[in-house]
Amino acid sequence: MADDARNPAPYTEADLSLIKRIIPHRYPFLFIDKVRDIVPFESAVGIKNVTSNEPHFQGHFPEQPVMPGVTIIEAMAQTAAIVVGISINVVDEEMLTYFMGIDKCKFRRMVVPGDVVELHVKAIRGGGKIWKFEGKAMVDGQLCASAEFTAMMARKTDA
Repeated sequence: MADDARNPAPYTEADLSLIKRIIPHRYPFLFIDKVRDIVPFESAVGIKNVTSNEPHFQGHFPEQPVMPGVTIIEAMAQTAAIVVGISINVVDEEMLTYFMGIDKCKFRRMVVPGDVVELHVKAIRGGGKIWKFEGKAMVDGQLCASAEFTAMMARKTDA
């Protein structure tokens, strides 16, 4: 694992290319399109452009597509993984991120095709392998979902 004493990677935002250099997720399980306002060891805002051709909408629900709540929480976690990856500078180091817990999860508004979801994540605890974040998913200033979650980052060989 990377040494936390290293300087953070020099990024305040991540486009899709940089996201893929930090986390291993790929279509159809990559749920963020970019990350902005990255403050190492603290916070960031992920962006998810919700489109009608995403595979989960074929069954959830065909006549009235709604983004599954678990994918919203996963998008928060992927955003948080970018914060961690930038903070401990593990760009291009093939890291995996594992959920360890999800607490205080609430859903308030449906997310549908055409929405642009802002995923606000803030570190509560972290600095080593295990981090805890609070996250909020917002669309047009309205709260869609919120949760606290704990995750661990590890090299593929350490997992």
